[in-house]
Amino acid sequence: MAERFPAIFVSHGAPLLAIQPGPAREFLSGLGRTLGKPKAILTVSAHWESGDAAVSAVARPETIHDFYGFPDELYRIEYSAPGAPELAAQAKALLGENGIGARLHPTRGLDHGAWVPLMLMYPDADIPVAQLTVQTALGPAHHFRLGEALRGLRDQGVLILGSGGATHNLREFGRHPEGAAPPQWVTGFQEWLAQTIEGGKSDDLVRYRSLAPEAARNHPTEEHFLPLFVPAGAGSLGVAGKRIHRSHTFGILAMDAYRFD
Repeated sequence: MAERFPAIFVSHGAPLLAIQPGPAREFLSGLGRTLGKPKAILTVSAHWESGDAAVSAVARPETIHDFYGFPDELYRIEYSAPGAPELAAQAKALLGENGIGARLHPTRGLDHGAWVPLMLMYPDADIPVAQLTVQTALGPAHHFRLGEALRGLRDQGVLILGSGGATHNLREFGRHPEGAAPPQWVTGFQEWLAQTIEGGKSDDLVRYRSLAPEAARNHPTEEHFLPLFVPAGAGSLGVAGKRIHRSHTFGILAMDAYRFD
């Protein structure tokens, strides 16, 4: 019988996470060993958005370098993990059984929100990976439902991995020196999030936009926060999870990670 895997949310920050040392990179580099090796991975990244649910079903996903202005070293990285067409088909079926229409995408590769954390967690690139879109216009409750519909995959040894940002306001980028203490508007939201998740307050989490301090300032748009709701919904205890990492980068990006068992 396959080992049951937790569902995980990680913050991927900037693409430089792949090559620059720091607390979040160190954490992710050890996370794969902590979790063990899953049978397959279904990842949800902030950098693949669509109006409806789509799942990549390509056999050999390309490494997408969806960024510009970074060191050449980043563009030479290839994460050559195999695709997971069977997992993609199963995810589509599970979503359909729960009233969520979904489609398979035959060519989509892995964007940096997926391959950067995966290359740190599982550098051997030998675990099949499928990717699910973020449907930004449909909001938190919809993404929580996605996780609930996909929860059974965990019993088959599948790791459900959300990749986004605990905070993500690039409009504030450069106003807060790297290495300085993060501003209160970041830490206030960050701690509200931890208390809400660890307290099992599912309704409050889904309503974060009106309840969390400085929610709109930390997430002017929601695409980097919505990947959190999929592993949260996939947790067996609802939203009750555990923060497994806390750090900051670039002064304003909270790099927190959460585990949902």
